Amino acid sequence: MITGTDLRAADSPAERHLRELATAAPLTVFQRLDGSPRGLTEREATDRLTVVPRAGPAPGARLRTAVASPFILLLAGLGGVFVLVGDARGWVTVGAMVVVSVGLRWWQQVRSDRVLHGLRPRTTSTVTVRRRADAGSTPLDREVPVEDIVCGDLICLTAGDVVPADARLLTARWLTVDQAVLSGEQLAVRKDPRAGDAAGLLDVASLCFAGTSVVTGTATALVLATGPDTRSGALAAGGDRPRSTVEQGVRSVGWTLMRFMLVMVPIVLAVNGTVSGDWSQAALFAVAVAVGLTPEMLPVIVTTTLARGAANLARHDVVVKRLDAIQDLGGMDILCLDKTGTLTEDRVVLLRSVDVDGEPDDTAAEYAHLVVHFGSGPRSGVDDAVAEYVGQAQPLLAEALYERIEEIPFDHERRRESVVLRRAGEQLIVSWGDPDEVVALCPGAPAARVRECVAAHEAYGLRVRAVAVRTGPVRGCATETGLTLVGLVGFADPVRPSTAEAVRELAAHGVAVRVLTGDSHRVAEQVCEQAGIPVREIVLGHRIDAATDHELGRIVARATVFAKVNPQQKARIVGALRDAGHCVGFLGDGVNDTLALRRADVGICVDSSTPAARDAADLVLLRADLAVLARGVVEGRRTLGNTMKYVKITAASNLGNVISVLVASAVLPFLPMLPVQLMIQNLLYDAAQLALPWDRVERVYLRRPRRWDAGGLTRFMLVFGPLSSLFDLVTFAALWFVLGLDTPAEQAVFHAAWFTEALLSQLLVVLVLRGHRLRMPAWPVLAATGVAGLAAVALPFSALAGPLMMAAPPPSFVPWLVAILAAYLVCAQLAKVAVVRHTRRWL
Repeated sequence: MITGTDLRAADSPAERHLRELATAAPLTVFQRLDGSPRGLTEREATDRLTVVPRAGPAPGARLRTAVASPFILLLAGLGGVFVLVGDARGWVTVGAMVVVSVGLRWWQQVRSDRVLHGLRPRTTSTVTVRRRADAGSTPLDREVPVEDIVCGDLICLTAGDVVPADARLLTARWLTVDQAVLSGEQLAVRKDPRAGDAAGLLDVASLCFAGTSVVTGTATALVLATGPDTRSGALAAGGDRPRSTVEQGVRSVGWTLMRFMLVMVPIVLAVNGTVSGDWSQAALFAVAVAVGLTPEMLPVIVTTTLARGAANLARHDVVVKRLDAIQDLGGMDILCLDKTGTLTEDRVVLLRSVDVDGEPDDTAAEYAHLVVHFGSGPRSGVDDAVAEYVGQAQPLLAEALYERIEEIPFDHERRRESVVLRRAGEQLIVSWGDPDEVVALCPGAPAARVRECVAAHEAYGLRVRAVAVRTGPVRGCATETGLTLVGLVGFADPVRPSTAEAVRELAAHGVAVRVLTGDSHRVAEQVCEQAGIPVREIVLGHRIDAATDHELGRIVARATVFAKVNPQQKARIVGALRDAGHCVGFLGDGVNDTLALRRADVGICVDSSTPAARDAADLVLLRADLAVLARGVVEGRRTLGNTMKYVKITAASNLGNVISVLVASAVLPFLPMLPVQLMIQNLLYDAAQLALPWDRVERVYLRRPRRWDAGGLTRFMLVFGPLSSLFDLVTFAALWFVLGLDTPAEQAVFHAAWFTEALLSQLLVVLVLRGHRLRMPAWPVLAATGVAGLAAVALPFSALAGPLMMAAPPPSFVPWLVAILAAYLVCAQLAKVAVVRHTRRWL
């Protein structure tokens, strides 16, 4: 049996240091950190900031990432084979391919980091810090960027904040923290500065950890560690994050190509070695074939398309925090969202304040304002609406008449919040929130009449809150019992004019909308009707808790609206949709949405969201408008479409080349193309394909969700690979039987002729197969294809022809070349039409 003492003994030195500071007296902690209960001075904070290591991708880390591709490592291994056998031209060519690929990938990562760094200030998180101008000044609370806090700082936390550092609590009121990012535990945990040690470091109640988020309450805390020295920083440095769908797609495609290689290369080796008797040369040629099957530029193409997609999304007011999320967005087929601030304008207006009988009366609104004014949580649109309704004089009156004693903050289990005030020696408790929860605290309240009044307001789309109070002598502990119901307040949050059109656009692109809200089902139904969201079935939160995983799978398959759901229920709904095979996006803006944001394939928030939500999201919308997200979906599919053009067409062409050399090796008295020539061809082709990220993508491709598809790649290769090989063999026959290049003495001309035909056919077929219809490609694609094509034609006539063992083809080859290329492109187009007719899809 493992005891708590054993667990503490297993702590690292950094963790033992945190435990010591968590249990030491506050004065001792200040002395250890050279801090002050009055906060650091600005000079002290600046001095400490200069010595704190700043997080960020180092050049060495970028280089390791650029090299860490299975295709790059494979090329490096094949280059080593050329070194061992002493083929200088082979290893120099492979080395150049490796350097170019790694260099381009490293440069693209630097460029992507710069783009994201430039966009990050638009979503900067801040924290409230207590500091002094100098040693004799009065401490002041002010907002600073999270990156500027240092050890010894005093920070102030409130609901919705992301904890910016590992910190020791000094004071706390009703503080609960979501630690799911570290522990995976979905329930918020209570934090208390007076608590002692615990077996697990995360269970130490006097510590808050960087990356966790405040769910309820307020606190002041002393910063113990920042950046990479925090517990979350250590975990990030010591572990790998789960693979994204893009990484999984690249991996699956890589393994598919590896399997083709493992089958084809031994066959080429056996056939060529048996026919020629020169096993050394056959081995070199087999290695060159392996190089030809390797899409070494795939990581560069993927990174380039994603970076271009991020730049395009930025122009549409979408900030990308995780590049891979762009293609996840393109694969999204279900979007879950809370209605407030996304379907609606997030411009809440208090329209009605009524008494228990439903008669107009401002008393409920005035009491509600006391909760808003004296509460310490983050202000919401509802709070602002109450303040606007009661007018500018009410806050001054509240300050003059009442003294704040205590706050019982809102949480999603109680669905209400309260403040405890003192006035003229009496205690006043004011509570407001969900009508069902508040009325339950009021004995003698006319519950049936209240329910009828609430239903009448909700039928018009109003959100309703109940207000209750209790007065009496000051007690030692405030409790929300024995209250008297004052009345109801009703709020309207108008649906955005653009919402219905955005919902239709999402539906036209194969994305279904699900609404997950804490509001009542009547309000949710009214909003969905105005937004054009079909309501097939409405499910309340209590059904989610009662359902098993299997039952929940059936529920989420039918329902389109989930009302009165809490954060855990939202996350469970998202998880059930993912388990059903859907690619799920979640759009949220509050601390109650962080669990679902992390559970979704792609988490999305708006820039006005709480720091906790922005920290958990992959994409940030700079405008709270679904139309912005609809454009983002299209951009995600565009990036994947251009990537798959390269993957599928390149793999099919390379397979065709391998089949061609396999057949030619069996019948020709010499190699149809030398290893170095195969690699030069591969390098020129891949260089031209670097322009594909700038290509257009057809509308038909953008109409439905798209994901990486290794099975589709295999089918594509098996159709267009042999077709490519067929016209290579026609070229062989023309060179051998018609042009008389049938002796070893003519092999340099033979090599140059096939090199030209093979490279031109690869380049030109991209223009045919890049889309469902024959359309003009973007000018970068045309330019890159033209430059590579000119190189293919000019190389046999250049000074490099000798070192590459090529000689200029005769003029009589030109008509054959034109005829073969024309016939190949026509057949490729006819095959494409047949594939589309049979499969109803393309690429």
